[in-house]
Amino acid sequence: MFGWEFPPHIAGGLGTACYGMTKGLAANDVDVLFVMPSASGDEDQSAVKIINASDVPVDTVTESVDEFLGKVSFVHIGSNMIPYVDPQEFTSMVEEERKRQVKSFRVQYGQKYKFSGKYGANLMEEVARYAMVGATIALQHKDEIDVIHAHDWLTYLAGIAAKQLTGKPLVIHVHATSFDRASDDKIDTRVFELEKKGMEAADKVMAVSDLTRNIVINKYGISPDKVVTVHNAVDFSGRENIHVERGVKDKVVTFLGRVTYQKGPEYFIEAAAKVLKRCKDVRFVMAGSGDMLNRCIRHVARLGISDRFHFTGFLRGSDVQKMFALSDVYVMPSISEPFGISPLEAMQTNVPSVISKQSGCAEVLKYALKVDFWDIDAMSDAIYGLLNYPAISTLAARCGYDEVNSLKWNNAAYKVKKVYESVIE
Repeated sequence: MFGWEFPPHIAGGLGTACYGMTKGLAANDVDVLFVMPSASGDEDQSAVKIINASDVPVDTVTESVDEFLGKVSFVHIGSNMIPYVDPQEFTSMVEEERKRQVKSFRVQYGQKYKFSGKYGANLMEEVARYAMVGATIALQHKDEIDVIHAHDWLTYLAGIAAKQLTGKPLVIHVHATSFDRASDDKIDTRVFELEKKGMEAADKVMAVSDLTRNIVINKYGISPDKVVTVHNAVDFSGRENIHVERGVKDKVVTFLGRVTYQKGPEYFIEAAAKVLKRCKDVRFVMAGSGDMLNRCIRHVARLGISDRFHFTGFLRGSDVQKMFALSDVYVMPSISEPFGISPLEAMQTNVPSVISKQSGCAEVLKYALKVDFWDIDAMSDAIYGLLNYPAISTLAARCGYDEVNSLKWNNAAYKVKKVYESVIE
């Protein structure tokens, strides 16, 4: 299994999903070798063996570099495009670049790469190098593995390289697509191409919701027969019930996630302003970080609700549980959310939730209140109702708790195992 992150060091829901799924697979008698770019050594390996790609030298790929490059269509993806060159000049530039790649590959052959495992400026370079190291690891473990499983676009190249060199079937897991991260006219075409390449090379594509499955079929042109939906789940095993002291008597409404366009933070702010016009004893919390954070802070100031609004920054581990324990209502106003694990975590902490209809988890949650992300009036009404009518919030909390506890990773992993068996056969 190729992943990019694993608890406790995570940047979002991908690592959480990988953790739950590997534990579920272990319970279904599936042994998982989990490869990640940069492991810290403190990951929970009770259900999985973690291989740190930063520890693996690229030296067992093949006898010669040219043979390796022949077997794997390996293209370094850079951003050094040069405009205004004629076709002939462009062809010679591409050939020079190919020779340079072979030469630099030869120099680096047998060396280890120190991956950051972050989502930084040189992310594309890391993705390409991860493919090389991933191919090496797959060959080293060729006799042990039955199937290759790659999570999200960051690892698809590694999955493709491993498949080409070992001949083992490839399953890719779509946790999000380019169309979830940006509007259609602003998608990153490099990422789109990697996603499409992975989907086309895979024997099966697993999507985290029917919403995502439809995007894979309609936007990427993948055959419906090849794409299956496996909904995510939630895992709270081994976590204590957290009791926290409240420093305020006010009710607390929480947004927890990346503060980016996709997550709809500005709709949360607008709804907060509407709720505050109707009741004063409430505070709103935006927990998370992202490229829209400063814009959201200015938006809150402009609406004059700064004294009722708190920004915590990015939370992880027990701090997330403490935040849920402090909350009376959880809101996920995502514009496009392939699944969304956080409402499940909130509801398992007895916090009633308001979620957008544009989220994958809306397909499996009956007892969350659902609104269109753009309908600020409906969102503020839902928040107001949960804050002021105990009968509604008690019912949503009690039934929501029972509902999410039935969404177990063991069941999701059983479906994943069935997908494995289908491609192995």
